[in-house]
Amino acid sequence: MVPNTPNPLDHLLPDRHPQHDFFICDVADAVLKDLMPKMEHPFYALSKKPDTSIRRYEHGDKWLEVIPSAKGQATIYDKDILIYVVSQVIAKLNQGEQVSRRIRFNPRDLLIFVNRGTGGKDYDAFCEALERLMGTVIKTNITTASDGDDVPLGDEEDTGMFHLVESANVRRKNGAEGRILWAEIEVSEWIFNGIRRKKVLTLHRDYFRLRKPIERRVYEIARKICGHQECWPIGLEKLLARTGARTELKRFRHTIKELVRYDHLPDYSLSFDEERDVVTFHNRGSMTTAPPPSSWDGYLDPDAYHEARLVAPRWDVHHLEQEWRCWLGSKDDKPKHPKASFVGFCRSWYARRGSP
Repeated sequence: MVPNTPNPLDHLLPDRHPQHDFFICDVADAVLKDLMPKMEHPFYALSKKPDTSIRRYEHGDKWLEVIPSAKGQATIYDKDILIYVVSQVIAKLNQGEQVSRRIRFNPRDLLIFVNRGTGGKDYDAFCEALERLMGTVIKTNITTASDGDDVPLGDEEDTGMFHLVESANVRRKNGAEGRILWAEIEVSEWIFNGIRRKKVLTLHRDYFRLRKPIERRVYEIARKICGHQECWPIGLEKLLARTGARTELKRFRHTIKELVRYDHLPDYSLSFDEERDVVTFHNRGSMTTAPPPSSWDGYLDPDAYHEARLVAPRWDVHHLEQEWRCWLGSKDDKPKHPKASFVGFCRSWYARRGSP
């Protein structure tokens, strides 16, 4: 008998919020963003167990140290808060709005955005994540200085020291145990400079459905080093070092084999040459290299994205929007009914290509 082919969706967390509340469409439809420097270097622990040891990483002439607080190093799940914040600030920048290092938001919107539950324990976990983010200190020579700032020359070097989150305020109703009304955080200047310069990459929404921390980290690395290229090989030992995982090479080899077998990583598939111990990332073709030209520069209604997700499941609707705008440009066509045109394009796209 031929064994059943593994279904990639079986190895992803369920989509807890497939139909987003209308009042948070602007949150749900924001493009997922992450700072490029953070995606290449292991700032975050890959375990939920408190880790208070100081860690140092070096890559070429770049280095960083992660100095945790007594509550432990910020984890890759805590990072979801910063991904959410980066996404919201980038969305405002793209709309020409003013932005600052202080961002106020409804934690429920964040929990839905990152595919979490919205029960009491989820809000408690949010507050604990804030504490770890505020307690973790980064010391590094990786710069995100604004254009025009002084650049070290010769034997000089800038060393930055900062918290991932500089300060936070959580407003509750009816005292310390009451319902959270809103939260406000101030990100470090280092992170904010990276946001303003748009040193970011788009993440697939299924990033938040990956079950294991090491899977998230491998995806981040693939997104950074492979990007829009057709494929990219990397030695297994070197890939393990980039993840920052504290695991044996033998166990990591097993993890890679599982990723190859179940093929559930967004945007990329993996192959593994066991003889050479080389992993190769293969682009699934679910991303574009640059925003294409268009004959229409208007904005789509939020419910257009919702309908697009229904007719083209698992596709990044913002990628499809870019393809649609490029298609409009090739026809030099300005749609009379943009929403209907976009949804129709997505329906045809899915009919021709199926799931990514």
